[in-house]
Amino acid sequence: MGTFKDLLAWQKSLTLAKKVYQVTGNFPTEERFGLVNQMRRCAVSIPSNIAEGYGRGSDKELLRFLYVALGSSNELETQLILSLELSFMKEEDSRMLQGLNTEVNKMILSLIYRRKNGLDKNSRT
Repeated sequence: MGTFKDLLAWQKSLTLAKKVYQVTGNFPTEERFGLVNQMRRCAVSIPSNIAEGYGRGSDKELLRFLYVALGSSNELETQLILSLELSFMKEEDSRMLQGLNTEVNKMILSLIYRRKNGLDKNSRT
C-alpha cells in the first residue's frame, strides 16, 4: 500500500508549498505577518492534511482530511487572486502557482471520488 509520500497529490502539493514560500519571499515586508503568513499556512496545510489523513488508517478519516486539504487549496486560490490584484506578485508567478494549485485540487477531488466510490484503493493520485 505504500506511504503518503507515494501519493502524487501529496508530491505535487509539497511542490506547491515550496513554490508559495519562494514567491511570497518577494512580497512587501509589511505583509510578512498578514497575507504571506496566511498563504504559507494554507499551502503547508494541503500536503500536511493529505499525509495525516492517509496515516489515520481508515477511508472515513482519509476523506475527512482530504476535504480539509481541498478547503485549504480553495482558500489559497483566493489568496493568489488577491495577491495578483494587489500587485504583490508577477503575473507569471501567479499563473504558475494557480496552475499548480488547480492540478493539486483536481488530484484531491479524484482521490475523494475514488475513495467514496470504493475504486482503486491503491491509487497514487
